[in-house]
This record gives sequence, C-alpha cells and structure tokens, in this order.
Amino acid sequence: MQTAIVGGGCFWCLEAPYQRLKGVTSVISGYIGGEVDNPSYQQICSGTTGHAEVVKIEFEPSVISFIELLEVFFAIHDPTQLNRQGHDSGTQYRSAIFYQDEQQQQLAQQYIEQLNKQQIWPQPIVTTLEAEQIFYPAEHFHQNYFDNNPNQPYCQIMISPKLAKLEHLFADKLK
Repeated sequence: MQTAIVGGGCFWCLEAPYQRLKGVTSVISGYIGGEVDNPSYQQICSGTTGHAEVVKIEFEPSVISFIELLEVFFAIHDPTQLNRQGHDSGTQYRSAIFYQDEQQQQLAQQYIEQLNKQQIWPQPIVTTLEAEQIFYPAEHFHQNYFDNNPNQPYCQIMISPKLAKLEHLFADKLK
C-alpha cells in the first residue's frame, strides 16, 4: 500500500471521487500543512492556521498508480486558481500535493510541467508541492460526506458534477 495526500478546495469534493476508484482502499478527509496541533474545522475555516483541507488516499499501486491519481486530481479541480476553488477561498483551499517521498515529488513536478506545456488551461498551474507534514483527520461528520449527504445542496451543486466528470473520463478506473 502507498499513500497520496492532495488538496484541491473542499475535501468533500475530492473524497467522493477518490472513493470510487479501483485500487483505492481508504480516503480520509483532513488537514495538513499548518502551525496548529490538532486543529478544528472552525480553526481551519478562519484561514489563519496555514492548514489545507486535504484527502489522504491509501492505494494499491499494482492497481492504480500515483500518476493515475494525479490524472484524476487535475481533472476534477481547477489547479490554476490560487488559494481557492469556486466560492471557497483562502489558503485552506489551495491546490497542493503533499508528497510522501522524492519519487512522488519528481513525478508530480514532471506531470505539472507536462500539463503546463500542453496548455490545457489558459493560466499556469499554481498547485504547490509540499513535503508531507502531520496529517490530522477531520471531524467524524466530514468523513464520507457525500455518501452520507447526497441530497444536501452543496453535494448536488459541487460534488455531483465532479462525479459525472469522473464517470465520463475515467470509467475504466471505477469500482
């Protein structure tokens, strides 16, 4: 098993797509990259702790690779928005990859360079590459949020379109 940690806006918007991929055994919403030990959601929302909302993904690399996880990551969020995704703004919503080792760092850097060369987006990618730090799981009510609240308006407006895009682009990777 290997671990990947990514942030791209609200963690709910990443959690649901990754949970549906073959080879992904666990997805935990949480916080990383800040100065406060064991932060609360309220502290994170203040934007003053330095943490990002992220998902910690446990995956089986013989089934799905780190690069394939990055393909999904860059397809389901806008990596050109600095410290925001849609209406969510602040450093806690930054696009970031918290690499586990030098290999993940190099693969992520190469993939970002490749995407920038392809000019898929009109602006350059601003996704940061940050060394793994202490990961704090989010509160229980944040875990499996979409599956537990599929009819909640935020889920319908923000997450359902991401899942539809996932199904369209990555049908062969779905459980």
